[in-house]
Amino acid sequence: MGFPLGEQRDQIMIPRYSREEMSSVWSEEEKYRIWLEVETLALEEMVRHGLAPEGVEKEVRAKAEVHVKKIQEREAEIHHDVIAFLDCVADTVGPAARFLHRGMTSNDLLDTTFGVQLKRSAELIDQGIGALLESIERRAREFKTTPCIGRSHGIHAEPTSFGIKLATWYAELARQRKRFLAAAEEVAVGKISGPVGTYASLPPEIEAQVLSALGLTPEDVATQVVSRDRHAAFFSSLAQIGGSLERFCVEVRHLQRTEVGEVEEPFGSGQKGSSAMPHKKNPILTENLTGLARVLRSHALAAFENVPLWHERDISHSSVERVIAPDACILCDFMLARMKRVVDGMVVKPEVMERNLNLTGGLVFSGTLLLALVDSGIERDVAYRMVQKPALEYAQAGGSESAGAREESFRTRVLADEAIRAALGEKEIEECFSLDRHLAHVDLFFERVFPS
Repeated sequence: MGFPLGEQRDQIMIPRYSREEMSSVWSEEEKYRIWLEVETLALEEMVRHGLAPEGVEKEVRAKAEVHVKKIQEREAEIHHDVIAFLDCVADTVGPAARFLHRGMTSNDLLDTTFGVQLKRSAELIDQGIGALLESIERRAREFKTTPCIGRSHGIHAEPTSFGIKLATWYAELARQRKRFLAAAEEVAVGKISGPVGTYASLPPEIEAQVLSALGLTPEDVATQVVSRDRHAAFFSSLAQIGGSLERFCVEVRHLQRTEVGEVEEPFGSGQKGSSAMPHKKNPILTENLTGLARVLRSHALAAFENVPLWHERDISHSSVERVIAPDACILCDFMLARMKRVVDGMVVKPEVMERNLNLTGGLVFSGTLLLALVDSGIERDVAYRMVQKPALEYAQAGGSESAGAREESFRTRVLADEAIRAALGEKEIEECFSLDRHLAHVDLFFERVFPS
């Protein structure tokens, strides 16, 4: 749930899912607007505690204005952003402005504002995760029992379903959401506790009231800053989300290869894939996301470097966060929206999946045949060799010829193998080449993964 500032802070605001809103959270205009709100809320609490004369808070609330250009010009002159801000606000308020920032240090303002921005960003990112999860679930149910070949090391392994494949995406992203929400809660903190966090000039009650109005909680034990282990966890969570999105994208990219052709990312009617080759449909959306995931990981590393500050504070973290905070939040928000577009528009080709499933003429059922032989009482190594011999012979005999063009299949070769036939019999062998056992537990997976 979003929260308004200033006179509207008692209203309920539900943020829309939009990249524009995420960008606005990190704009200079919004940053100074939050600064002014933090300072004004603090002043209101000071008046209540008798630390400032009555009426000055109303004067500040009525007169204070933020002019970004003037603040930037002032900062260029004095090289201190908070003082530049306070000077320019004082120009619009007059004498009452002298009570602003009483007993506060710059990071009371900066870190509290940072907490507000991260909280808002987290709300938008969570909406993006939720929207993507809905899309994945819809497509997973659409292809719940659509058989396809599972691959390990890039090689055909055993049959699965495309719905199961998508269910793994959902389960993984749902786990990432839990981690992210925990990190988001941990980073939604602020401080108004003075130069080294000891409340020497302002009582803790003022901090508690101000942060409550902003939807934040106080840092447990602050120095001059909120401890950066919190932020390292947050940006690490964004990087992990990016890693999962990258896994999904790599899957799409592999399945879109000409030699596979089971899936295609969406391709617009007027879109062009190559400047030289008109036939090309390149997986540019998922390739783009793969690259952006690398950027998110680099930002997480930078956040880890920010943890060991000197004593109660230095500002080595500040320049880093000016880059990584807006960039990582906007990137993650964008990536979730783009991945949703990929999932929603993904072209799935069950007929190609079936063709590829049959490409090896039944070799993918060798594991099932092995288990049947073991269950019949044959030692595992002996059974393995019994299956491996006709499997390798069949694969070698086929060469580059497709299984669909060959009269013989691995199943027919097994049926002709006297040792295997003697151990199992024709009916049991035929059952080993059925998809039924591979898709028998699809419902179980869906019950585990999907909330409905």
